[in-house]
Amino acid sequence: MAAEPPPSLSYRTTGSTCLHPLSELLGIPLDQVNFVACQLFALFAAFWFRSYLSPGKTSPDVRHAFATIFGIYFVIFCFGWYSVHLFVLVLMCYGIMVTASTSNVHRYSFFVAMGYLTICHISRIYIFHYGILTTDFSGPLMIVTQKITTLAFQVHDGLGRKAEDLSTEQRRLAVKAKPSFLEYVSYLLNFMSVIAGPCNNFKEYIAFIEGRHTHMKLLEVNWKEKGFHSLPEPSPTGAVIHKLCMTLVSLLLFLTLTKTFPVTCLVDDWFVHKANFLTRLCYLYVVMQASKPKYYFAWTLADAVNNAAGFGFSGVDKSGNFCWDLLSNLNIWKIETATSFKMYLENWNIQTATWLKRVCYERVPWHPTVLTFILSALWHGVYPGYYFTFLTGILVTLAARTVRNNYRHYFLSSKALKVVYDIVTWAVTQLAVSYTVAPFVMLAVEPTISLYKSMYFYLHIISLLIILFLPIKPQAHNQRRPQTLNSVNKKKID
Repeated sequence: MAAEPPPSLSYRTTGSTCLHPLSELLGIPLDQVNFVACQLFALFAAFWFRSYLSPGKTSPDVRHAFATIFGIYFVIFCFGWYSVHLFVLVLMCYGIMVTASTSNVHRYSFFVAMGYLTICHISRIYIFHYGILTTDFSGPLMIVTQKITTLAFQVHDGLGRKAEDLSTEQRRLAVKAKPSFLEYVSYLLNFMSVIAGPCNNFKEYIAFIEGRHTHMKLLEVNWKEKGFHSLPEPSPTGAVIHKLCMTLVSLLLFLTLTKTFPVTCLVDDWFVHKANFLTRLCYLYVVMQASKPKYYFAWTLADAVNNAAGFGFSGVDKSGNFCWDLLSNLNIWKIETATSFKMYLENWNIQTATWLKRVCYERVPWHPTVLTFILSALWHGVYPGYYFTFLTGILVTLAARTVRNNYRHYFLSSKALKVVYDIVTWAVTQLAVSYTVAPFVMLAVEPTISLYKSMYFYLHIISLLIILFLPIKPQAHNQRRPQTLNSVNKKKID
């Protein structure tokens, strides 16, 4: 469902302590102060990078080297000696990249990266008893794991598979040559995304470094049809200012709303034993809403950092405006107005959802929804609460899909019915998401069971009844597997 914005809510750290007085003054954990300091410094570095190390002024190798050196410094500043885990994983997987065959490079990279990440999750939490009160170096490790596996699959698509067996998107992103060491470490450890992401595609990153990024996107959307007489040079300044304003609002909400309605409220005696069911339902929604600003803050700031460097241009919209949302990790408006579980998930942690789709959902031969949820849970970590969330998410997703396929068409005959349908489905979606993700922020078994018992496991029961008793109808206009040239040609022959 979501990646914890690194670093975690922690109170001990092995990273830099030079900001400790500021941490005490603001009453904010030192790790969070280090994180914000790094990201703000990265923001200024990104503007400098775009202005003084632009592709027209320096070579790609210099841009790669600068981005990598600053990224390594930021990781060491935030996480101290724990950053060694990041460097070990990168070096191991580069060894796999250069030695493994193109038919197996994606498998070896996937299992080594996910295996190392899982071992780190387990050792950090259970063996060394760090719980949630220590430096969470797993955040950058999770981002690097996404990038390692993304690149490995794209190299496999470009060098180990026939073009006619690839989907349109796979052909577009396929990497036709194995990267050099400098390209590899720059892609994985650059200062723009090493701390908080997001994951991106290797070809797009290389195009950005070499100065082809914005022009490539403009050519994809046919810029002449958008009213431009010559190839324009889009500026990210407006997008960066807008995202920094959103970041500021998110920070204010975190310092007020999140502090007023902490997740610990859900295990209070009043909530569990005294409040009636409807009160619990509404209060759970409020508490889960209050837990969102930290994600909004971290992801929007990370997006702004990439944009400030000139990375993240996605093309031109219908009105002719430049869009800088290629790397956006969330769409706040669509999240808060989502009328289906699917719509909510598609707009929350977008780059992780895209990664899961590209390395798992589109590639596994059976049970794609279940296996994708399992991979997502493993990637996030080994806290029991994560597995409660993802197992519940599987049930809710299947039940929501079944209801939608059986009844939605009855409400499309008039605008009034469609408005009623949208209002009801919005309320149901928001309450269902709150119920589903609560264990994700509670982490442990005992408070999760206590919460669900107080809610009478109502959503689990309803979802199971829907799955068992409603007929399963195929989804209209929706195919799981992307079409390939082979599949199209086969249809023509048939």
